[in-house]
Formats: sequence, C-alpha cells, structure tokens
Amino acid sequence: MGKAAAARKLAAAAAYGGGGLSVLGAALYGVLATEARLAKKAVGPIREEPPPDPTGWYGRGRPGPAFTMVLLGDSSAAGYGVDRPEQTPGGLLASGVSEAGDRRVYLRDLAVVGARSSDLAEQIDAALPLEPHVAVVLIGANDVTHLVPPSASVRFLAEGVRRLEDAGCQVVVATCPDLGSVKPIAQPLKEIARSWSRRLAAAQTIAVVEEGARTVSVGSILGPEFAAEPTVLFGPDKFHPSVEGYRRLTAVLLPSVLAALGLADEQEEQLESQRGEGVLPVTDAALRAVRTPGTEVDGTEIGGARLGVRGLWVELRHRRRRADVEAEAPEDAGADGTEDGTEPAPHPAGSRGTD
Repeated sequence: MGKAAAARKLAAAAAYGGGGLSVLGAALYGVLATEARLAKKAVGPIREEPPPDPTGWYGRGRPGPAFTMVLLGDSSAAGYGVDRPEQTPGGLLASGVSEAGDRRVYLRDLAVVGARSSDLAEQIDAALPLEPHVAVVLIGANDVTHLVPPSASVRFLAEGVRRLEDAGCQVVVATCPDLGSVKPIAQPLKEIARSWSRRLAAAQTIAVVEEGARTVSVGSILGPEFAAEPTVLFGPDKFHPSVEGYRRLTAVLLPSVLAALGLADEQEEQLESQRGEGVLPVTDAALRAVRTPGTEVDGTEIGGARLGVRGLWVELRHRRRRADVEAEAPEDAGADGTEDGTEPAPHPAGSRGTD
C-alpha cells in the first residue's frame, strides 16, 4: 500500500470508528508512557491563574449591525500564557473582524484550559443562546496527550459542529496542531505525537466538512516555524505559544473567519491554481491540509452535486495571512452580551437553520 493510500485509510478509520491505542502495540506504548512522563517534567511551571478573558465588545465607534462571535476549545483558544485580553486569539480575531468588516463585534470566549473534544458540548450549550454568527473552534491537542481514540474525538467534534450549523451559525475549526514540534518531547514519542496529531487533523477535516463547516490546518504553524524560532514562538512552559506565536496562529485563522462571514477579499473569491488551490475529493484535501500551513478546506458542488465517486467535493484554499491586525482591548458588556443601540447583524447568506 502506498503512503497516500495508507494515510487515507488512517484518516477514514479515525473518522468512522477505527484507531486508538491498538496502533501502538503494548511494548511501544510502555516506552511512550515513560517518555511522556519525562516530557511533563521538562515543561515549565504551569500558571494557576486562568488566561485573560477577551469577552466583550470590539470596534469602538464603528457602525452596526454587529457580529456575534464565540470562541470554543482548549488552552490554545483561550490564549494560555499571555497577560492581556488583546493578546489572546479571541481578542486578535474579534479585532480583525471588526476592522475588516467595519462593524462592532461581540466576542464570548468559552474556551477552557485542558478541554478535550468531549467538553465541547458544554461550551456549545452556553454559546447557542447568544445566537452567534460565527464560532471558531480550536480543539484536539489534549485528546492526543490523553490518548483519546481519534474515533471518539472526531465524533464529539462532529456532533458539536452539527449543533452549531443547525442553529444558523457559521463554523471554522482549527484542526489539531502538530505536537511533534514541542521541544520537551523526545523520540520516539515525538514522531508518534506528530503522526497521531496529523491523523486526527485529517479526520477532523473530513468530519467537519461533512457537517457543512470549514477547517483550517494549523499543524505546520506549530511545526517548522515554531521549531525554527522556539524562543520567540513558544511561551515559558515550552509547550504553549508565546504572544507572537498566538499572533501568527490567528493570522492564519482570520481570513477563513472573514470568509465565513462573507467578508473575504474579492481577489480571493476565485481559486488560484498557482497557489495550489483547487477542487478535490475531501480525503485528498484533508491529507494535503495536514502537510501545508494555513490550508482551508470547505465543501463545494460540481454540477450541482456535493458528492463525487470519491466522496465529497471540497475547495482547498491557501488564503493570504492577515498579520497586520491592530488588536484592541474589549469593552465590557452586560451578562447577555447586549449593548445599547447596537443591533445584531443578519446571519450570513447560506447558513443553515433559523436566523
């Protein structure tokens, strides 16, 4: 079996019920468990205080109607390790959407440090009453570090995306990062972590697109670039991103969030083959995405059909990064997120469910 075929089999197995610890073998698992304990000792001190909360209003003085955004997931979504709300992924994304759309934006950050895919349901319970226009999800790393079978991780994620989509919310999922880039992790655990991370990311892509949402690969953002500049892009614990690391991460996510809200740059509407963009079956696109930083995968149609003989048709894009966002601190809002005189925007065209 060739590498591509083997990778497709792994991704499909993870998405549809296969996979888990059996792929490791009992002897290798023992070695990995030992390496994992050593890696935990090498990681720097863990902060007891939670990350700063970027929840609030962005875009002072900008006109309405306003967008509502929710941020879901784990410590990478919450911005663990930074000191100010405007340094978090939520603060950066909300500032970027407000600037690009010239709108007020209300952000609710529901991400929890240490969360796994199984914890998304509770976060979504809190998000749905806000009737968000867009949800950004970053999840998967803790599933890998806790050896959660990919089939379970993907099932929880797919269920959560379905609930959001059915409520009329656009969803952008940042797939599992490449944990093989974390410096304290030694071989052979490093290679296994990289393989497991990429396998999960590919399976997440397949499942999320099937539910009608889009994904952005971040594995390589936390890979070669971070490995080349560990003192700049990793925080003091050598595991989570630094302030600059989060900025680079959100620079990759922001263009896809803007596209989900109908705010994409006009020149990005057409696929550009010179940038490696095109229409592919979803499995092929998922495998390419895990190898290329910032790859967006979103469903499409050919001749009015979403399905081809090799599965769902998708658009694979490499949107231009938005690294020039001027982040702002949030303004406080009421418990329900309301602000006098600011009406919510209509939901983007094409969203499912009710407005």
